[in-house]
Amino acid sequence: MEENSGADLRKAGTDETILESLLEDLGLKEQYYREKLSLSKILQIDEKTMTDDPGTCKSNVVLYFLKKLMMVNVTARTVNPPADSNYNDAPKKRERDLEDQSNSQNDAEVFNPLDIITALFLCSDGFVQQELALKMSMCQFSVPLLLPNCDTKQSTLMLWAMRDIVKKYRPPDLPASKGFREERIVLSELPMISFVRLGECSLSKSELLNKLLSNPQQYHDTFVHHNMECGNSPRKISDGLTEITWYLPCGNKNMDIFSQPVAIANLHGDIASYETQFSFLCQTSAAVFVFFDQLQPEYKLLTNKNHKAEIFLVGNQQNKSLTPDVLKKIANKLNVTTGNIIIKTKQTNDADFVERLRTTVSSVLTNPGLKMSIEQMADIAHELGISVDEDSSECQAGRKYADAITAGIEDTFQFKEKQFPLQGQIWKELTFLEKEEFRLRKVGSEDIETYKSNLKMKKEEQRRKQNSHAMSDFMSCFISAISSKERGYFLKWMRMNLDNLSRQKLSGLRELYKEKCKNSENKKEIKEIDQQLSNSSLGVEHFFREMGQIYEASLYLPETDPSRQQLQHLPRLCAQLLLDGFPLELVDGDASNIPLRWVSDVLSQLNDLVSPKNKILVVTVLGVQSTGKSTLLNTMFGVQFAVSSGRCTRGAFMLLIKVSEDFKKDLNCDFVVIIDTEGLKSPELAQLDNSHEHDNELATLVVGLSDVTIINIAMQNSTEMKDILQIVVHAFLRMKEVGKKPKCQFVHQNVSDVSAHEKNLRDRKLLLEQLNEMTQAAAKMEKKEENKNFTDVMEYNPDTGNCYIPGLWNGNPPMAPVNVGYSETVYALKKNIIQLLGKCESTSNNISEFREWINSLWTAVKHENFIFSFRNSLVADAYMRLCTEYNKWEVEFKKEMYTWVTSAETRISNFGTIAAKTEISNLREYITVLKSEATTELTKCESMMLDNLNKYFEQPEGHVYLVEGYREDFSNSIKSLRRQTERSVFDQLTAAGDIKQGMEELDKITDTYIQKIETAVCGLIDECHKEKVKMTDRQLDESFNKMWSETLDTLSFSAQQTSDIFTSVSLQLQRNLSHKGGHACELLSKRKLQDCGLEPFTYTPKGIKDDLTPQVKGIFSWTGLLKAKQEIAESIISACNDCVSDKIMRKINYHDTYIQEILHIIDERLYKAVVDMDIEFEVSLKQHICGSAARKIQKMHEDFIEENDPYRRLEKNKDKFCADFKDVFNERDQCQKKAEEFTNQCLQPAVEDFVYRSLGFDIVDKMLTREEFSTRMSFQYYILLDLISKSDFKSFQRYILSYEDYLKSWISDRIKEIFSSEKEKVGSLCEFEERHLQSCINCINAAIKREKAEKTDSLKTFAENICKELGDKLVISRDALDSFMVLNNADQDQFAHWLNEYVMEMTEALRNKFKDITFEVKLTKLNVKPQNELFNRVIGCGKQCPFCKISCDAGGEAHSEHFAALHRPQGLGQYRWDHSGKLITDICSSLVISDKYFRCSATNNERHPYKDYRTIYPDWKIQPDVSLEASDYWKYVMMMYNKEFAEAYNAKPADIPASWESITEEQAKESLKKSFNIK
Repeated sequence: MEENSGADLRKAGTDETILESLLEDLGLKEQYYREKLSLSKILQIDEKTMTDDPGTCKSNVVLYFLKKLMMVNVTARTVNPPADSNYNDAPKKRERDLEDQSNSQNDAEVFNPLDIITALFLCSDGFVQQELALKMSMCQFSVPLLLPNCDTKQSTLMLWAMRDIVKKYRPPDLPASKGFREERIVLSELPMISFVRLGECSLSKSELLNKLLSNPQQYHDTFVHHNMECGNSPRKISDGLTEITWYLPCGNKNMDIFSQPVAIANLHGDIASYETQFSFLCQTSAAVFVFFDQLQPEYKLLTNKNHKAEIFLVGNQQNKSLTPDVLKKIANKLNVTTGNIIIKTKQTNDADFVERLRTTVSSVLTNPGLKMSIEQMADIAHELGISVDEDSSECQAGRKYADAITAGIEDTFQFKEKQFPLQGQIWKELTFLEKEEFRLRKVGSEDIETYKSNLKMKKEEQRRKQNSHAMSDFMSCFISAISSKERGYFLKWMRMNLDNLSRQKLSGLRELYKEKCKNSENKKEIKEIDQQLSNSSLGVEHFFREMGQIYEASLYLPETDPSRQQLQHLPRLCAQLLLDGFPLELVDGDASNIPLRWVSDVLSQLNDLVSPKNKILVVTVLGVQSTGKSTLLNTMFGVQFAVSSGRCTRGAFMLLIKVSEDFKKDLNCDFVVIIDTEGLKSPELAQLDNSHEHDNELATLVVGLSDVTIINIAMQNSTEMKDILQIVVHAFLRMKEVGKKPKCQFVHQNVSDVSAHEKNLRDRKLLLEQLNEMTQAAAKMEKKEENKNFTDVMEYNPDTGNCYIPGLWNGNPPMAPVNVGYSETVYALKKNIIQLLGKCESTSNNISEFREWINSLWTAVKHENFIFSFRNSLVADAYMRLCTEYNKWEVEFKKEMYTWVTSAETRISNFGTIAAKTEISNLREYITVLKSEATTELTKCESMMLDNLNKYFEQPEGHVYLVEGYREDFSNSIKSLRRQTERSVFDQLTAAGDIKQGMEELDKITDTYIQKIETAVCGLIDECHKEKVKMTDRQLDESFNKMWSETLDTLSFSAQQTSDIFTSVSLQLQRNLSHKGGHACELLSKRKLQDCGLEPFTYTPKGIKDDLTPQVKGIFSWTGLLKAKQEIAESIISACNDCVSDKIMRKINYHDTYIQEILHIIDERLYKAVVDMDIEFEVSLKQHICGSAARKIQKMHEDFIEENDPYRRLEKNKDKFCADFKDVFNERDQCQKKAEEFTNQCLQPAVEDFVYRSLGFDIVDKMLTREEFSTRMSFQYYILLDLISKSDFKSFQRYILSYEDYLKSWISDRIKEIFSSEKEKVGSLCEFEERHLQSCINCINAAIKREKAEKTDSLKTFAENICKELGDKLVISRDALDSFMVLNNADQDQFAHWLNEYVMEMTEALRNKFKDITFEVKLTKLNVKPQNELFNRVIGCGKQCPFCKISCDAGGEAHSEHFAALHRPQGLGQYRWDHSGKLITDICSSLVISDKYFRCSATNNERHPYKDYRTIYPDWKIQPDVSLEASDYWKYVMMMYNKEFAEAYNAKPADIPASWESITEEQAKESLKKSFNIK
C-alpha cells in the first residue's frame, strides 16, 4: 500500500524544503526557527476557545488539533478543514458526478495526522512536548519515540517528552488485594515489540496493530493508518517517525489481551530508507515483526549480527511469489524458524490473522530475551548517533540541581523534620495562636487585653524560634536553582524525582486508605493512615512552603538585618514563577492556615510585574475528595497543579492563565486565576481530625475569592452531598452578606446516560430542595434568617446551573482511552464558564484587590462569626465613596431648600407692601400656596437624590455592588431627610406667616398715622404759602413742631399688648409630655415653669442608690450612671441654648414652633442616649430648658413689640418728615436727596442682609471640599489625628467626656483658622461676598433700567415697581419705604440718574465694609451658621456604642445598623473593676468574640454573653478588630495617660498589658489609617 507517496514534493521554483513548506502551511515556521511553542501560549484563553469551527484556513488545523488534544478529546486527529465549503450541502453533494468525487481528494490540501503531530513536536519546547505526550497517552494514541527531522535527516529519542507519563496496571504476579503497580513509564523495564515495513507492503501494518491491541468489542485507533480519516493523505515529513504505545494488563484474564505489560513500537516508512531507526529498534526490542511483500534484495538488512531482537516476518500471500519454498529459503538465510514467518493466506480473515499475531506476541512475552526501559535506550541511541531530547544543556542543568537535592533523601518524614523545621510544629503552633487571638476560646477569667498581649508575645517567641534555625543547605540549593534560568526544568525534575521517591510507599497507603474509608468504623486506623500519608508525602510545595515561612519569619528581624535583606527578593522570584505557569500555595492544607504576609508580598510583586495589565477573574473548584476536581481543571484549562503523587491536593493552590490580546475585550481581564482546592471530607472523616472547621474555612475563602465557583458533587451519596452542600451554601450566604456575588455551576460527574439532563430533572428538583433546606439551616446559624431559599442567596437556575459529565474512561483502565463524551461535555462547561466570566462584575478587578480580598476574607475566617467579623478595605472604600457622594447630594438638597425658604420668607416679609409680588391679598391663603410650592420643591429635590442614588448603583466602577446592602439605608435616609426638611420648612413658613399677620395690624395703624401726618404737613405748607411771608428755617421748625404735637394729640396710641410667653411654653410642654402618662403630668404640675432654669441643671433623683444597679461585665461594675446622665443633660442644654440664641439674634417675634423645635431636639437626643432615661430625669430636664428658654424669649418678644410700636416708628421718622417739609416748602429739587435716602435706607440694609443670608452655605461648601469634612469617617480620622498630635491630656478628656462640645469648638476653630488666613481673606470669602453683592446690584440696575423704559406716571409708581422687581430677593424695610414716599415731589428721570450713582457708591461702601469686618464678627451675622451645619453633618445619627460610648460612623441618617470604625478601652469611658477600682483595659471589639458576660438595665440585670450582644442591642454591629493592631490608637492613649485618666475618674490606674508598652505614636497613627481605611 502506498504510504509514502509525495515524499519528493517541493514547491516549484522555490528553494523551500518540504518541511519548511509544510510548516508555513500550518503557520508554524516562526515557532520552528525562532521561538518554540510554549505552554503559556497554548493554554491562553482566546477566541478559538469559544468556537468549534476550524474554518478553511490551513493554519487553524494545528490550533484545533492542539485545542482538542489539550481537552483529551480522542477525535483530536480528525481536524482537517472540509474539502470544500459546499461539502455539507446535501442536494449538491448528490449531484456531483463520479469524476468530481474521484478528484475531490486532490482539490483541498488535507494534512496527514502524523505530519501534524511531527510538526508540532518539532516546533514545541520541552514542556509542551511533555504535555502533548501525556495527553496523547491518555487518549491511548501512540506517542513519538523517535522523532524524525526530514531536513537534517536526524532522529531524536523523545525521552524527556515521555517522562511525565505515569501508568497504573496490575501484572499477573500481583494479587488483586495488593492493588496496582504505578510507574513512570520511561523507568519501567518492559519488553518492547517493534513493527516495521520492508519495501512495499499490501497489509496495513498500523491498522493490524490497532486490531491487535483492541478488544473485539471495543476497537480503538491507537496508531494512525491508511483507512482513518485523512490517514491516506500523503505523508510529507513523518516518514521515519517511530511511535510507541503500551499494552498494560488490568489483571482480569477474561479481558486482558496480553497478561504481561508490553511496549509496542511502530516505525512509519521503509526500513531500507531508515536503517538507523531500524537498528535502534533491533537493539532495544525483544522482537521485531517485519511486514513485507517482497524480500529481495533488501533482506540483507535483516541479517545484522548486532541485532538482539528476534525477527518475525509477516507477509501477504496475495503476492504469488511467496511460495513455501521461497519462504524456507528466506528462513534459512535469516536463520529463523518457519514459526517466525507469518503469512496471511487468502483463506485467513483479518480476525484470525490478528489472533495468530497475538499468539506469537504472547509467546515472545512468556520469555522475552530483552527488557529495557526507555531511559536505558538513551545509551543505544547515543551509539547510533540518534540525539536524545534530554541532552539539552538546560534540561541537564535542571536535572543536576534537582538530583543534588533529592539524592540525599532517604526517609521523607525524617528529611522534612530536619530540613523543614519552620513548617512543622512551630507553624502549627503559630496557626493556633493566630486563630486564638481572634477567637479567645481559652481566655477564661483572665483580662482579655492581657491575654491577647500574652498571645502576641508567644507568637513573637515562635517567630524567634523560626529565626534561630539557619537555612538548610537543601533550601539554599533550592532557592539558587529557582533563581536560575533553568528553573522550569529544575522544578519539573524535582517534581518527578520526589514523586518517584514517595510513589511506592504512598500508592500502597492510599489504596489502604480508600479501602478503610469504605467502612467508617475503622476511624482510628483511618486517622493513622491519613497521618502516615501526610508524613510520607514530599512535594515541591513543601519547599515553597518552607521558603514562605523563612520569608515571614525574617520580617520579625530588624529591617537592617542582613539575613532579612537577603530574603527580600523571594516574593518577586515566586511571582515570576506564577507568571511562568507554576502554582502558588494559598492555603497550607496541613496547618490549615495562610502565610498572609508571604502570599500578599508575592501578589504585590506579581502586580508590579504585570501592571497595568493586572485585571483578573477567578474560577474555583470545590467538591468531595477524589471526585476528579483536579482532572476536571486539567481537562478544562490544561493546568497541572503540583501535588505530591499518591495523595489528593491539600489546601488550595492558584495558577494564572493568560487571556490573549484579542479576547481581553470580551472577558475584560488579562488573566484568569484558577484555584484548586483539597476535597471536602465526608462527615465521618471530618470528625477524625476536626477538619470540618478547616473545610468551612477553605470553602468560605475560595468562594469569596472566586467569580465563578464550580461545585463538583456526586448525586449517589445523599448524606455526603448534604454535608458538602451545607458547607458550600454557608460560604455563599456569607459572601452575599459581605457584598460578594459569585456565580456557581454544579457539576455532576460519572453520569453516563445520553438523556442525563432530562432524566435528572427529578434529581435537580431534589438538589434545589436540599439547597433550600441547607440555606435555611445556614441562615439560622449565621442569624440571617430572612434567606429562605438558595435563590435568595445567589442567582441560580437549576436548568442552566447544572452540568452532567459522563465517566472519564471509555472502557476499563488501564487501556481505556478518555471518553469522548467527557471531553465534549467538559468543553461545553468550559465555554459556559467563560461566558459566565464575561458577565461578571468582578469584585477583585485586579491583582492588588484580589490580595486585599485574601487578607480580609482570611482574617474574617479566623473569627468564629464570619459575617460580623468581615471587614474589607475595598468594601470600606466603596462605602466611603458612597458616603462622600451622598453627602454632596445632601448638601445640594439642603442648599436648594434653604434658597427656596429664604426666598419664601422674603416674599412673606414683603407681603402687603409695595414690594409684594403676589396678587393674593389674604396672608393665610398665601401661606397655603407657599406650602404647596414647598411640597413640590421637596418632591423634586427628593426625586433628584433618589435618582442620583440609583444612577450611582448602576455605574460599573467603584465596586458599587459591594455596598448594595446599604442602598436601602441611604434610600431611607433620603426619605427621612425630606421628612425632617418638610417639618422644618412648614414650621418656618407658619412662623413667618403668623409673625407677619401680627405685624399687619401695627402696619395698618402706622400707615393711617403717616397719612394723617402727611395731610397735616401739606395743610401746614398751604397755610405758610398763603401768608406769603418768607420764613426762616427756625420759623419753619417751630411751625412743624407745633403741627406735629397737635396732630399726635389727635391720634390715640394704645400701649401694645405683650404676651405671657411662660403660659404658651407651659402649654407646649404639657402637650409634649401628655402621652408619657399620668406620672409625667403630676411631676410637671409640682413646679412652676417660672421657677425653672434659674440655676445650672443638676440631676439628683430620689433613691439614687436603688436605681444604680451595677452593670456587671464579667466581674466589674460601672458607677458613673449619674455622671453619664449629667453629661447627656449638659449636651442637650447646650444644643437648645444654641437654638434659642439663633432666634434671639434674628430679632423676631415669638412663635410656638420655636418651643416645639426645642422639645424635638430634647426628644431626639434622649432617644439616642446610651443610658436608659427615667421619666423624672426627662421632666426635670425639659422644665429646666423650657424655663430658661421662656425667660429669654419673653425678653425677645418684648423687645420686638417695643421696636414695632407705631408711636416709636413715627418718632423715629420725625426729623426726616421735617426736612422733607422744608424742601417742599422751599421748592428745592429733591431728586439727589431722595435717591440717596432710597439707596441708604431701603436698598443698602436689604443688600447687606441678602449677602449674610447667602454666605453661610458658601462657607459650608468651601469646608466640604476639604478632606476632613468629606465623610463622617474621615472627620473622625482627622480629629483623632489632631488630638494625638497635640499630646495634651485635657484635650483627650474633653473629647471623651464632652464629645459634642469638643467637636463644635474644633469645627469652629477649623473654620476660623481657614477663613482668617490672609490667603482666604482675600480669596474665597471675598469672592463669595462679591458674587452675592454683584448679583444684587445687577438685579437693582436691571429693575431701574426696566422702569426707566416703562415711563411710569409718578415717582411713587416708579419706586413701587422697582421694589416689586426685587421683592423675592431683598427684604425692603417697610418703615424706610413709607417715610421715603412721604412728601416726595422729585423728578422721575433725575431720580433714576442719581439712583444709579448712589447704587455704585453703595456697592463700593459695602465692599469696604465687608473688608473691614473681621471673620468672627461676620460669623455672628450669618443666618446659616456654618459650624452648626458642619456639626450636624459629622455628628451623624448621634448614637453611641452601648459599651465604650464611641459615636456611630455610619453614613446617612436612617441607617438600619450602627457601627464604629474604632472602639476604645472601656476604662476611657470611666468603667472600672468593681473589686479593685482599677480602670478596665478591655475593648468591646474583643469582648464581643469572648465568652465574657455583661449585665445592665437592658438585660434586666441578668448576666448576658457578649457574643450574643445583638439580642440586646440589635441595631449595633460591633466588629472585631480588622487587624490586631487596629485599636493601637486608644491603647497608646490609655497607656500614655493612664495615671491622668485614673485621677480624673477617681479610679486607680489600669494594669496596662505588656504589649501596649511598646506601641509608638507612629504605630498609633498608622492604626488610625488602617481603621478608617485612609490611603
